[in-house]
Amino acid sequence: MGPCLRRGAWVFWLAAFFLALPLSAAAQDRLPPAPYAYEQLRDPAKEAQAKALMEELRCLVCQGQSIADSDAPLAGDMRHEVRSKIAAGESPEAIKTWLVARYGNWGTYDAPVDAAAAFLGLGALALLARGGWLAFGRFRRGADDAEGGA
Repeated sequence: MGPCLRRGAWVFWLAAFFLALPLSAAAQDRLPPAPYAYEQLRDPAKEAQAKALMEELRCLVCQGQSIADSDAPLAGDMRHEVRSKIAAGESPEAIKTWLVARYGNWGTYDAPVDAAAAFLGLGALALLARGGWLAFGRFRRGADDAEGGA
């Protein structure tokens, strides 16, 4: 490909990037929040059940907060689902099972250990052990060089 074509392609992609940039702002959620996202249930016992369940569910956007504490639109939708299902008489365990089936294990703080999680954990330990082994070898080699040079 000639230099003119490469420059033309570069300019094209740069222009496409800057033209698409405002589209991301237009794609933001403009829908009003779900009715039960910020409104509590009238029955205090059911609201307490819903609140306890919302504390156990992780916000998929924030990932460090529960859906009870998060202001993300997805967390509001999840709060609405929890409160609607509690108001309809569903059990918290059934709601939790439904949300895990819909959003995955990451949606709870007490996710079960599956093969993927075990692989990631063991992989991290293997990398840590490899780094320790390399550091130990480097420090030992440095001590040997210091003794031999004196």
